[in-house]
Amino acid sequence: QGQLVESGGGLVQAGGSLRLSCAASGRTFSRYAMGWFRQAPGKEREFVAAISASGGSTYYADSVKGRFTISRHNAQNTVYLQMNSLKPEDTALYYCAARGTTWYVTAPEEYHYWGQGTQVTVSS
Repeated sequence: QGQLVESGGGLVQAGGSLRLSCAASGRTFSRYAMGWFRQAPGKEREFVAAISASGGSTYYADSVKGRFTISRHNAQNTVYLQMNSLKPEDTALYYCAARGTTWYVTAPEEYHYWGQGTQVTVSS
C-alpha cells in the first residue's frame, strides 16, 4: 500500500456535517483494513472508526457512535468518513490509516501507513 491522501475537512457550525475522503494509491487496497483517527491540540491521537478490508465490518469509538459512518469503495481505492451532528469537541486533525491485514484494531501503532491529515473545525 502506498500513499494516503485525505480531503474534505473544513470549518462547519455545530450540528453540521462533513464527509472526509481518503484516497489510496497501490493495487492492494482491498486487502487492507482502514481506520480514521483524530488528534486535537495538546491531546494524543485517538481512534475514531475502522472498517475491515471487505467493508463488511465496522467499529466506532463511543464518542462518535450514531453520528459518524465509515465506508469504503474498494474499486475506487477510497475510504470515507461521513460525520453528522458535529460538535465543537470533534475539532481535530483527522487522519486515515491503513493496516496491512484484513482486520482492524483500534490502536494507532498497529497501523502501517498514514496520511497527512485534514483539519476539521466545528464552531459553537
